Amino acid sequence: MKCGTSISIMACLVATAACNDKKTTPAAPTPPPTLTLTPPTLDTPAAAEQLTTLRPTLTVRNGTSTQPTGTRMYDFQISDRNDFGASTPGTSFAVALLRTGIVEGTTGSTTFTVDTDLQPATRFYWRVRMTQGSTMSEWSASRTFSSRIVGFNRPGELYDPLVNGETVAELRFKRTTFFPGRGLRIDDSDSYARYLLAQTVTAGEFSVDVEGLSGAPVSENPDTAKLKVFSMTNVTTDIYLTKYICNTQYRGFNGNPDHAISFKCVFGDDDDRHKLEPDLAKRRDSVMLLNPASTYYWQATWGSFFRLVIQDGGVFAQTGNGGRTIYDYGQTLSIPGIYNPTPHYAYLGVNNSGSETGSWPGAIYRNVWIGNRTRPASLGSALRPQ
Repeated sequence: MKCGTSISIMACLVATAACNDKKTTPAAPTPPPTLTLTPPTLDTPAAAEQLTTLRPTLTVRNGTSTQPTGTRMYDFQISDRNDFGASTPGTSFAVALLRTGIVEGTTGSTTFTVDTDLQPATRFYWRVRMTQGSTMSEWSASRTFSSRIVGFNRPGELYDPLVNGETVAELRFKRTTFFPGRGLRIDDSDSYARYLLAQTVTAGEFSVDVEGLSGAPVSENPDTAKLKVFSMTNVTTDIYLTKYICNTQYRGFNGNPDHAISFKCVFGDDDDRHKLEPDLAKRRDSVMLLNPASTYYWQATWGSFFRLVIQDGGVFAQTGNGGRTIYDYGQTLSIPGIYNPTPHYAYLGVNNSGSETGSWPGAIYRNVWIGNRTRPASLGSALRPQ
């Protein structure tokens, strides 16, 4: 149509308006790509590596992301439990750790150095995940390492692994011998290792793995009546010159009866009301021939009582929490009393035994715990086989 006349001009205007009323539908926006993260791969330490530090450096090979932009970070998790569940607090050292927001390294790997002391002589599990914005990758596969095998003596807790030729004992008297991977041997009945605790433990636990205890005759000393496995006191002279005697015994020949398990604990006054020890009938029920090639876990606990538990196989045998119990007996004071040796000495074996026989010759000790609470479940786990 030609828009020359008034009528045609009006028609053109109407047609033009109609054309302008037609709206163009905009194209739908392109959705952003889905953010997908793959977890990092653990690099160092190597699997099951035994470390010489309590603050290890952990390294992973970086994960990948489908979005090139955006800050990528890593969460490092460490635990003494393989399920990374809530860990029971251990000693004054850390047994579980989660550090988030570790910025990704620019060289293809990311590193994190633990910023607090981990519990010594402990098998730890660790894993890592990657984060970008609010998105998280799956956790990486887990791996183990073992923290440094080292002892410590702090107020309320002492630990001595003894398997690495070192000790926190203040004195190894006369003839004692280190056996790598096995522990410290008390070579004869006059020898011992002595600890001076940083703080008196009036109620707590003294536990240790022991091998070399035998029902066979002890050639260097045929009179083995009341040989001591471990003991505590407040003196460095004759243990029987104090009213804070406490010892555990595996009696030999002339032991009334021979080869009986026993103990004696005196709570500040040497009368029957302050003294705990099994009577003859109980000792007769506790006769057993121990195998010198076996490891036995000896655990004494005390407060206003004294209890001795012995397990066949050591603290981490079979179930990881000890083996078969072969002895479990305790007594409680009939009157108020407290075990309060000041200073507090603990012995592997016994110091000058006076009128009684002394340490068990040939006993080998490792994994010693003395504390004002129960031994932490994972402490010493680095000493057991994988």
